[in-house]
Amino acid sequence: MAGERREKPSAMCFFPLAYAGNRLPSMFDSCSFTHQFKLNYEETKKVAIGHVVSSGEISAGEHLWKIMCNPRGDREENKGEYLSIYRYHASKSKNAKAIFEVFVMDRDSAPSSSHRKRFVQFYTPKDNWGWPKFVERSVLKSLYLTDGSFIVMCGVKVIPDNPLDDAPPSDIGSHLGVLLDSEDGSDVSFVVDGEEFPAHRAVLAARSPVFKAQLLGSMADAKMASITLHDIAPATFKAMLRFIYTDAFPVEGGFEA
Repeated sequence: MAGERREKPSAMCFFPLAYAGNRLPSMFDSCSFTHQFKLNYEETKKVAIGHVVSSGEISAGEHLWKIMCNPRGDREENKGEYLSIYRYHASKSKNAKAIFEVFVMDRDSAPSSSHRKRFVQFYTPKDNWGWPKFVERSVLKSLYLTDGSFIVMCGVKVIPDNPLDDAPPSDIGSHLGVLLDSEDGSDVSFVVDGEEFPAHRAVLAARSPVFKAQLLGSMADAKMASITLHDIAPATFKAMLRFIYTDAFPVEGGFEA
């Protein structure tokens, strides 16, 4: 996978954080974090090559990190035609090994498969690494704009010195359960006997080939924001939905006949 070490960041002028996008809650544990940059395409046309959008310092795995994005790249020879993105190890005294993953969100709010990169790198203090040509701006404009803006998602996971000893148990099920309960980002709902259940197409499609065909295929339901189901009790559907997200059924009262 192509990537280049960046010796020094260019002109360190920063957009306000509200413009850069907010840090999202960690999807893993104290050794990881995610951050999104939501940028208006027309506004980024006005900035100079080397202009930086920064996450600010974020603590993960007992290290400090920054994610830095150059909406028009950081090198004059690329003529402002690329978006650059780098991860900066801000700690002063400790080395770290970490995974850096970046992808663009497509217009369906799903991670792009064609503009997604991942790399494992050993970092010394004050070291940084990334991609000076992460994605062409012309591609952002043609494929990824929603209401004039595009979103770049970044994830960092620090690898412990003894990963087999320190690795926490998987808690992805609990995180997806929280997502289901909060209804954040839901993009489809099911109506069962008058009761509404908000859900997420991507999660359902990933977990069930039936839902994948129904929600992402050529069926009429793929274009519907609300789908009415018959011949199933609300409590039964609620328990089924919980199992799809978490791999666990409710302890009590999961189903109704």
